[in-house]
Amino acid sequence: MPGQPLLKRTEDPVLAKARADRRRFRRVDVNLPGKLFIPADSREVACKVVDLSPGGASIECEFLPEIGTHVVLYVDGGFGRFEGAVARRDGYGFGMRFNATQMKREKIAEQLTLFMNKMVVDDATVMRRHDRTPTKGLAQFTCADGTMTKCEVLDLSTGGVSLKTLVRPQIGEFVLIGKLAGRVARHHPDGIGLEFIGMGGEKHTADTLHASIAAPR
Repeated sequence: MPGQPLLKRTEDPVLAKARADRRRFRRVDVNLPGKLFIPADSREVACKVVDLSPGGASIECEFLPEIGTHVVLYVDGGFGRFEGAVARRDGYGFGMRFNATQMKREKIAEQLTLFMNKMVVDDATVMRRHDRTPTKGLAQFTCADGTMTKCEVLDLSTGGVSLKTLVRPQIGEFVLIGKLAGRVARHHPDGIGLEFIGMGGEKHTADTLHASIAAPR
């Protein structure tokens, strides 16, 4: 009825916790070597940890344990040892859910933050090795999910390009810009910095690069 105050809807506490966990357990692409140990048969195999979060990991491995199998994972890069169980399987590997206390999960989150910060510093250092030329022009990049985004070229070098855009794919994500492939190396206040990949030994000038990334007319 008019004049009556609206009742504020309260979220179910279970749903709220699940939503908070999803935000807290956001996965980070790490692509680090590791070792997998299966206590049931004392098997040890090499693996690659594709991504990592405080709650689990995606693992590529020739040996695929059954869902529910207890496993121990050792991850290079200073992350250390994790215990848990196989949560899912696919054609290339499997997902592992960690058996971890809240304190352990918070430590993993801190390690992931340090890892991502190191990636940003390393990638920025690589990009600074190339002379960058202020360049203006329109371009368009395509993300891994097929999303196409129009953007503005801020500066360009033989190693990468800085783009003005409101869309900021995750650091490490591969994108196509014009005829070239790139990887998101950093975020900056106006947009993103891309590092070109797969250039081989080809010689490029600022003009040829600009032509390669220019938006189609």
